[in-house]
Amino acid sequence: MRLSQEEIEEELKNLPGWSVVNEKLHKEIEFESFNQAFGFMTRASMEIEKMNHHPEWFNVYNRLVIDLMTHDAGGITKNDTNLARILNSLL
Repeated sequence: MRLSQEEIEEELKNLPGWSVVNEKLHKEIEFESFNQAFGFMTRASMEIEKMNHHPEWFNVYNRLVIDLMTHDAGGITKNDTNLARILNSLL
């Protein structure tokens, strides 16, 4: 179920570094190296597969851009905020 704007704003209080861009949860991370960025993506992929909830992400060298939304719901859901929380815990 899609979260309301108020619910999203409340969730963002507990999601450091995340914002809403183009109706998606959005975070940009800069690592020290490509190896660190790729390592994070590898660790994250295991959690992502467990949830069967896959992000849109884009990696160039040491930068990773992540966007989360639930396409079936047409917006941000609890699955997205849960995944954002997990991704933050892996940093």
